[in-house]
Amino acid sequence: MARSTLTASKKRLKNAVHRSGATSREGVLERLFTFAFKGLVYPQIWEDPDVDMKALRLTPESRMITIASGGCNVMSYLTANPAEITAVDLNRAHVALGRLKLAAAKHFPNYETFYRFFGEADEKANVAAYNRFLKQNLDAETVAYWEGRDLANWGRKRITLFSRDLYHHGLLGYFIGIGHLIARLYGIDPKYMVKTRSLEEQRTFFDTALAPLFDKRLVRWATSKKMSLYGLGIPPAQYDALVSANADGDMSAVLRQRLEKLACDFSMQDNYFAWQAFGRGYAPASGDSTGESGPLPPYLKRDHFENIRERAGRVRVLNRNFTEHLQSVADDTLDAYVLLDAQDWMTDHQLNAVWTEITRTARPGARVIFRTAAEPSLLPGRVSDQILDRWTYEEEESLELGRQDRSSIYGGFHLYVFNG
Repeated sequence: MARSTLTASKKRLKNAVHRSGATSREGVLERLFTFAFKGLVYPQIWEDPDVDMKALRLTPESRMITIASGGCNVMSYLTANPAEITAVDLNRAHVALGRLKLAAAKHFPNYETFYRFFGEADEKANVAAYNRFLKQNLDAETVAYWEGRDLANWGRKRITLFSRDLYHHGLLGYFIGIGHLIARLYGIDPKYMVKTRSLEEQRTFFDTALAPLFDKRLVRWATSKKMSLYGLGIPPAQYDALVSANADGDMSAVLRQRLEKLACDFSMQDNYFAWQAFGRGYAPASGDSTGESGPLPPYLKRDHFENIRERAGRVRVLNRNFTEHLQSVADDTLDAYVLLDAQDWMTDHQLNAVWTEITRTARPGARVIFRTAAEPSLLPGRVSDQILDRWTYEEEESLELGRQDRSSIYGGFHLYVFNG
C-alpha cells in the first residue's frame, strides 16, 4: 500500500477517536485504541443484516451508503437488489476484506469455493484459490494488504488467515478466544451452548454456567478496564456510553445482560452470531467442520450466490469516513444510510456535521439506521433541532427491530425517516 494512503488512513482514524490530550489518561487510552484498531478488527460484522433490510426497505432504485466493517452486511444487502452501495471504512483492513469478498463473488468458479473461503476460512486450498482467481483481479492496494506481513500473523502473509481459521483472528476473534479461555479456567466450556436443542436448554446453560462467571472477581476487574473491550472495537468514549446502561456503572452487569439476550432470546438453529460467539465458527453440517446447513449470513447462503455474483459490481469500498464521503455526493441522491454504532464515537460537532450531510444528500423518504451502546437515541439535544425537525424517529419500529436483532450486543436500534 502506498505510504500516502496508509498515512491518510491513520489520520482519519485519529480524527475519529482522539478527543483528549496525548498525556492525559483518556488520551493514552484513545491512542492505544487507535493502535489496536489499525489491524483487522471484525472478521465478521456484528450487526444483523436481516433487521437492517427490514428497516431500510431497499428497492431496485435504492442508492445507499454504509460503513463497511467486515463486509458481510454489504454483501448481504445485495440480496435486496439495491441499485448502488457505497461502503466506507476508516480501517484499511476492513476495506481490503470488503474488496476481497466482492472479487471472490465475481471470480470464484462456484459457490463451493466461495463458501470454503469465507464460510470455513480454514483450508490451505483457500490461499491457492486466492492466487489463482483473485490476485490478478484486485487493485494494487488490496493485494499489498493481503500479501503483507505483520506481527499478529507471526510474520506470515495476511492471506494465510483464510487457511488458519479467519474467525479466530482479528480483535473480535481474539476477544472471543480470551472469553472462552477465562470460562474454561472456571471449569465452563462455552461451546456446550451449541449442543443445546431448545430455548429451554439454552436458558438453563446460561443461568447455571455462564451467568455466574460475571460475578467472578477476575471478570469484574477485567471488564472495569476500558482496554478490555478494545476487542469488540469499543473505544473509550463508547465504553462510557455502554456502561451508562447500568445505574451502578457495572460493566460486568451490562455484558451479562447483552450475553443473556444472545444466549436465550433466539434459537441456536437460527442465530449465526451465537454460533460465532459460542462455537467460534458457523454451524457444522456434520462432525466438527462448518457447513452450509446451519444458520448463515445471507451472503453465504447458496440460494443467494448467483444474485450476489451478478450484483457485486454495484458496490464500491472506500477508505474514507462517512462525512468526508458524503461531502462529495450530490444533493437529494441517496435513499439509505447505515451508520452502525459509529455515532457513539462522535463529538457533538461531528454528529452535526454528519447529519448536515445526510440531510443534504437524502431523498424524501430516505431511511437512516444506527445502533447505540445505550438504549436511547443519542441525537436529541446533541444534533440541532433545525436538522432533526426534518426527520421522523420511528420509535415503535425501532424498538421492535431492536428486539429482533440477533447480534444482541447493542442497547438500541434506531430508525429515522426523512420528511423532505
